[in-house]
Amino acid sequence: MSTYAIGFQEIDRSDISGVGSKGANLGELSRIEGIQVPDGFCITTKAYKKITANNEQLTDLLDELSQFKTVDLESVGITSAEIRKLIENVCIPDDVTEEIESYLINFNEQEAFAIRSSSTAEDLPMASSAGQLDTYLNIIGKTNVLKHISKCWASLFTDRAVIYRIQNGFDHRKVQLSVVVQKMVFPQAAGILFTADPVSGNRKILSIDASFGLGETLVSGLVNADHYQVCNGRIIHKKISAKKLAIYALKDGGTESQALSAEVQNKQVLTDEQILQLEQLGRKIEEHFGQPQDIEWCLFNDTFYMVQSRPITTLYPIPETNDAENRVFISVGHQQMMTDAMKQLGLSLWQLRAARPMFGAGGRLFVDVTDNLATPVGRESLLDAMSQHDPLIKDALINITERGDFIKPLPDDGNGPVLVKSTKGLSAAAILAQIGNDPTIVADLIKHNQTSVETLKRNIQTKSGPALFDFILEDIEQSKKMIFDSQNMG
Repeated sequence: MSTYAIGFQEIDRSDISGVGSKGANLGELSRIEGIQVPDGFCITTKAYKKITANNEQLTDLLDELSQFKTVDLESVGITSAEIRKLIENVCIPDDVTEEIESYLINFNEQEAFAIRSSSTAEDLPMASSAGQLDTYLNIIGKTNVLKHISKCWASLFTDRAVIYRIQNGFDHRKVQLSVVVQKMVFPQAAGILFTADPVSGNRKILSIDASFGLGETLVSGLVNADHYQVCNGRIIHKKISAKKLAIYALKDGGTESQALSAEVQNKQVLTDEQILQLEQLGRKIEEHFGQPQDIEWCLFNDTFYMVQSRPITTLYPIPETNDAENRVFISVGHQQMMTDAMKQLGLSLWQLRAARPMFGAGGRLFVDVTDNLATPVGRESLLDAMSQHDPLIKDALINITERGDFIKPLPDDGNGPVLVKSTKGLSAAAILAQIGNDPTIVADLIKHNQTSVETLKRNIQTKSGPALFDFILEDIEQSKKMIFDSQNMG
């Protein structure tokens, strides 16, 4: 079995420690039926460890680098440059070279490759260092491939990558690097596809950026790309930009920028049919990975090739649902003036004592109020409660209901769902009318609560093991009854 090189078909998402996030995702993409991925292989992190192990000069430089803060830009730049030079000049061991060559012989000698870095700290759920490591396109010949593999290893210490690791608390020694060697595709168009709108966060809107030639013009910001948005198989927005440049591959290797004619500049990069085809491919990839994806694609001979897929890390997490219907969730914490994320124990206890199901997302709890908004009775009860809890949430809910197209109305039979079932749909004014506006109620409640807590403290000290959990669960049920007692509601 290969130690230092491994083909895409042998890789899946469990191999991040060996081939980095980019390599692992390419392996996964290669497994999806109907998705075209240019062939290639990864040089594993074991090769990087081997060429950097037992190097005293590198150890000293890493010790020096670990002392710097983000404000030490000049020092970071000097030390990082020394590390890059050192790694580029390390001779690749024979056993590593032999495994790389064993994959290269499967390609034509004049085959062109994209050589790309794949870090173990890249495209993680809590951070994304995409774009900080180096990529080399249209590399031809074994000698050049090996040279640019070393350059990719060295790019782990670009100034931008080092500063990012310092900001996010990543240890420079623990981050490892794989290198992707992938057959080049020479596309007439390329771009980026987001399976959720990265601006609005709308999971139902798919967003596409497209430009002519290689995708580097778009990634590097050299051109304003075409922008398309698609929702449920329908193009809902198109912006055709003036694309003055395109990057194309040179015959003998490397790339160059070329000016586009005035006629081509304002031409729509993808046809409407191709846009819809790309949407279908994007949704298939999203379904495979189980979350919204940021996908790099290219178009060659009317075939779409996928050259990368990674999670969109900027989207706020949403509660999971069992259907594809529109849903409205409101934050429990914001109603209680608790805007920070909660720990798992706190979330669990809140869910246990809640009068209705609560859904977790982003370390916070939410309740589904879609049905409340669907009927006049439920909507009135909910908006009345929100006017007391959080006027901003109330304004947002009014905005949603006034749209008229987000929530499917339910028939009003007078028994629609209400926010708190124990109040039987009564408004705050109706509750007060029933129990009166007694000024002593607060003092009585405080006294009763203090007595209850003291009793609880005494009783809980006698419990241990499973009996302790039973006691807590029983107390939670008592707590629920107290919360929705008419005095408390008053």
